[in-house]
Amino acid sequence: MASGLKSSTLELLKRFNQAFPQFYEQFVSSEIQLQNLRLAYRLYKSKRAVIELKPEGSKTALHFAYRNQSFLLSDIFGVLAAYGLTIHSLSLYGQIKPPMLVFIKLLVSRGNKALSDKTAENVSRAIREALGGRFEVEEMLAVEFNLDAGLEKAETEFYVDPVFHLPALVIEADNQPGLLYKVMYGVWQEDLLVVNANLLVWRGRTRLILYLLGPNESLIPEYLGHKIAEGVLQRLKGK
Repeated sequence: MASGLKSSTLELLKRFNQAFPQFYEQFVSSEIQLQNLRLAYRLYKSKRAVIELKPEGSKTALHFAYRNQSFLLSDIFGVLAAYGLTIHSLSLYGQIKPPMLVFIKLLVSRGNKALSDKTAENVSRAIREALGGRFEVEEMLAVEFNLDAGLEKAETEFYVDPVFHLPALVIEADNQPGLLYKVMYGVWQEDLLVVNANLLVWRGRTRLILYLLGPNESLIPEYLGHKIAEGVLQRLKGK
């Protein structure tokens, strides 16, 4: 736990952290815990999604906070694909108890450079419009990509993580434009809620581990998890 904080802040942080999975306090740095608490406060005050894009070195950091819903990642990654952005890293922490907030940080670039102020503003607006149902992500992407085309050499696997005590879905495929949107769209179609994510891009392959809750924010039994993994795989293959 962060030192040098007021006791009232520490108590608030402790209560805030109780809504996350058990591993959150142990494995997530105090700095990120505090950042997420501040984002939650901004969300509480504004009553609308927090979407913030800031330069971070040669890239742009996108911070996002909102109530977690199964379509969120499909919308966000769809907008990023529509703007031709490269995703370099992904951090996602979702609560498993009310109010079920999710906090996301993405490092993105365009042409290996940080986004211009105008592009960042347009991306932020498009994400907000998508969340409000006023920006049809799929229609826009259909102009750029063949959304029916299957992913190359896609693989999926389901297991229950012994450390995090959460159902996990591993998705691996060859890199291609719109890959993460297609993955998140497939997850949305299964009505799954992502509460943690790890992204690894290496040697032309993308590997994504998604820690999940099932429909109605429930735990997923193993027999159902294998069916879900197969269902997501078939969607990714375009079947």
